[in-house]
Amino acid sequence: MDPLSDMLIHIKNAGEAGKHTVVVSHSNFKFKVAEVLLREGYIAGLARKGRGIKKLIEITLAYNGKRPRIQGIKKLSKPSRRIYQGIRGIRLVRQGFGNVILSTPKGIVTGREARKAKVGGEVLFTIW
Repeated sequence: MDPLSDMLIHIKNAGEAGKHTVVVSHSNFKFKVAEVLLREGYIAGLARKGRGIKKLIEITLAYNGKRPRIQGIKKLSKPSRRIYQGIRGIRLVRQGFGNVILSTPKGIVTGREARKAKVGGEVLFTIW
């Protein structure tokens, strides 16, 4: 029932299946998260499709050779249990080979950007 989890698992499973694109339903929150993934290189492209209530997000997946760029995703904050971290609680993921994505007052950002801006927020998920 969590739309963000649904989108993330769609992306991960499409990569494991060798697909080039995946289409998910549109929301501004999911689009902002996808923009962060694009900026960090986890996906190769992003486009809005459709109009009105039939809006969709088309995500082009990124690969390293034949392996998908996204190896794993762990959802931390859930609708039933929100997890918040201050600036001191934001740690490295997989010794710096992964990222933590947060929802902060400055928008959806990575852990590195949150530490640089000196803001904490809701820890959405980790990705590697």
